[in-house]
Amino acid sequence: MATKWPEGVLSDASTSFGQSGVGASRAITPSVAFGDISPSRAESTRAVAIVAETAADIAAREALLDDAMGPKRKTKSSEKLRRGRRPSEGLAFVARDASGNVVGTVRLWDVRLGEGGAAALLLGPLAVDPSLKDAGIGSALMRHAIAEAARLGHAAILLVGDAPYYGRFGFSAARTGSLAMPGPYERHRLLALELVDGALDGVQGTLRASGHRLSVPAEARRAG
Repeated sequence: MATKWPEGVLSDASTSFGQSGVGASRAITPSVAFGDISPSRAESTRAVAIVAETAADIAAREALLDDAMGPKRKTKSSEKLRRGRRPSEGLAFVARDASGNVVGTVRLWDVRLGEGGAAALLLGPLAVDPSLKDAGIGSALMRHAIAEAARLGHAAILLVGDAPYYGRFGFSAARTGSLAMPGPYERHRLLALELVDGALDGVQGTLRASGHRLSVPAEARRAG
């Protein structure tokens, strides 16, 4: 089966861009802040690089998520699949400005599609410093994360979010009708992208966490 590369996806190990964003593309603002960029009218003029997240980024990442998404972010259904787990190997990224500050974050997590089902990834949370919403950072993080997931051989990515925003990266609800999240969620917001043709054929059931568990309780409490 062929690997699908959504239009506009970059395959470099790291990505750099300036005010106009990757490929001079502008981010589309989702109708709500869940899982993405929080409302703001500021514009960025700083260069930003997308790189692998490190342990030293944890505090800055958590502060960014609190600022961008608020305290209710840890009550979301997708949090049940992340809590106490490590992100999928090689699939946790941050966006840094020219001063090295963390201004964006995205992670992908290993899940199973139902009891004993196929392996897939769950993307989220995706967040950007609210003051930099219009800089294209969210779009660049998405394209980088998708490209790396495909490069590492993953077959499909799921997320909970706005179809009008995530549709530009190839996500839709067309293949998720027989899948469910482990908690309250809006069914039309469960979206998927096949990286390999047919990866979601016949899948059904509730998503289950399958990533490696965190070994240090304190780390588990900090992880989002």
